[in-house]
Amino acid sequence: MPIDPYVLLLLGTVCLAALLPARDTAADVASGASTAAIAFLFFLYGARLSTREAVDGLRHWRLHVTVLVCTFVIFPVLGLAARGLVPVLLTHPLYQGFLFLTLVPSTIQSSIAFTSIARGNVPAAICAGSFSSLVGIVLTPLLAAALLGNSGGGFSADSIVKIVLQLLVPFVAGQLLRPWIGGFVARHKKILGLVDRGSILLVVYTAFSEGMVRGIWHQVSAVRLAGLLAVEAVLLAVMLLLTWYGAKALGFGRGDRIAIQFAGSKKSLASGLPMASVLFGAHASLAVLPLMLFHQMQLMVCAVIAKRRAHDPEAQETAEPPAAPAAESRPAVGTGTLRR
Repeated sequence: MPIDPYVLLLLGTVCLAALLPARDTAADVASGASTAAIAFLFFLYGARLSTREAVDGLRHWRLHVTVLVCTFVIFPVLGLAARGLVPVLLTHPLYQGFLFLTLVPSTIQSSIAFTSIARGNVPAAICAGSFSSLVGIVLTPLLAAALLGNSGGGFSADSIVKIVLQLLVPFVAGQLLRPWIGGFVARHKKILGLVDRGSILLVVYTAFSEGMVRGIWHQVSAVRLAGLLAVEAVLLAVMLLLTWYGAKALGFGRGDRIAIQFAGSKKSLASGLPMASVLFGAHASLAVLPLMLFHQMQLMVCAVIAKRRAHDPEAQETAEPPAAPAAESRPAVGTGTLRR
């Protein structure tokens, strides 16, 4: 049950913001840099997403619809149900962050990695994660505006304009420029990955600095954090069980069920943090805390599940399938089957 090194960097950034928060002019500079970093982050998302892969993935539309329903319907419903835990386990600000967590799109990288370890349908996981991220750019802010209202940091027409300018426009620009810069992005994947993560660290530092300056963190106690962790553990357990057995009830095979479980039960820290910065403003520090905790929890639990799935008898039987004649068959992207 490893701890993600990047989570340690995030926690270190939080500690830095607590000890040396940006104030006055430095806060203005950090805010401007954070805004630019968010725009650049979504520009890279657009430049990386292969339109061809997305179109090919539509062949397995039932799986993708199932993942989208889990991510943007079932998760939010469970988030709304948790409203009854205020103020027994959660404070109202922590609940707002918890509800926002349920609105964030699914992950891409970790869903693919865990699906691969468990010997599931990797192409389907790639497409499902990509679709979720793409839909989330539009749907997450709209759901936040509808479910969080003014309590989420002042949602208004101006907020929608900011979302469009900082998230959607850069993403579309990246897609449009992909024919010219796609090769460069692919060749420098590792370097740009560092830029990605550095941008998110800057967003975290800015958000938590503002929270420290405004005294928001005085509202959180150890007891409340323990309550939040307990609620998130229940949420993750419910979604893992629901995606696995629900996919079985819908008639999906083992490989597809694995992809659905890992893509439908997880939330993206990379997408959620920039969105929270835009949507919550000064209250972003408390809003992203539940997401940061859930992110580490899902990695630890899913790592264990993926390793156990890899040793299932069914996985052993399909680990080395018989080779099909190249002239008679070819793999169908996103389906996990062979078409003849």
